[in-house]
Amino acid sequence: SLNYRDLLIAIGGYGSRQKKRDLIPLSDGSGEIVSVGSSVKKFKVGDRVLASFFQSWISGELTEELLDDDLGRSSDGVLTQYRCFKQEGLVKIPNYLSFIEAASLPCAALTAWSGIIELGCIKPGQTVLIQGTGGVSLFAMQFALMAGASVIVTSSSDKKIEILRKMGVKKTINYSKHPEWGMKVLEITDGMGVDHVMEVGGAGTLKQSIRSVKPGGVISIIGVLDGAKSNLLIPLIGSRKIRLQGVTVGSVENLLNMVKAMENHKIKPIIDKVYKLNESKDAYEYLKSGKHFGKICISHDL
Repeated sequence: SLNYRDLLIAIGGYGSRQKKRDLIPLSDGSGEIVSVGSSVKKFKVGDRVLASFFQSWISGELTEELLDDDLGRSSDGVLTQYRCFKQEGLVKIPNYLSFIEAASLPCAALTAWSGIIELGCIKPGQTVLIQGTGGVSLFAMQFALMAGASVIVTSSSDKKIEILRKMGVKKTINYSKHPEWGMKVLEITDGMGVDHVMEVGGAGTLKQSIRSVKPGGVISIIGVLDGAKSNLLIPLIGSRKIRLQGVTVGSVENLLNMVKAMENHKIKPIIDKVYKLNESKDAYEYLKSGKHFGKICISHDL
């Protein structure tokens, strides 16, 4: 499945942090094991598995060394028919998920899980603001609702807002109609603000996120869809005790926790469109258009 980072990597957006020009792209994939090494104990031929985004980050805190072992940037990715993995970097797919659905989990879902559950520690009754309807955002919505939180979702599309409402989201904001949507959030929350913001926009939306969060609230910074550099409202952050936290996917242990929770609650990834392998360029173009609602995937089997 595709993520926004894949667009950046395709144009060399990571600069010197990218491995090489002929890199096999994409970080998120699933498949069936066709062969195992003699020392492999965790898996057998025929097992359905998905690959962890960070192959060496098994558990604990992230380090610089672990950060430099991700798929599709520092090492070859998964847009290929066959690939070798360390057994520690794989996780079994729950029976209720298809290969396509499982392929959407390693980056987008785990990033949302880390922001909402592992780091966000969202509790029932709290309020979460989620920006947009991309992969991370929709997983964040699902996990926040799972945790018993109230959810507010922003979008520039009335059509997408209608879909969100059918999915059980009661509070939405069309930010094209309300450019100063931080004030709209305060209106919806009776002036209180939200407990947590999933910030995927970056520079272009951070100001509104700061305005919308309550004193002592948290902003999980995930993406840079709307710019990478921002003039922070430092006095407002300090005086209101707002916490800005970066979210960088998660470990294999986090991935296992998330998969178990999804299985228990039977949470299904929201897939927008699936392309054939020879349509990969079209998949990138569709991602770039921003028209998608959920994940864009590529299948070998179509």
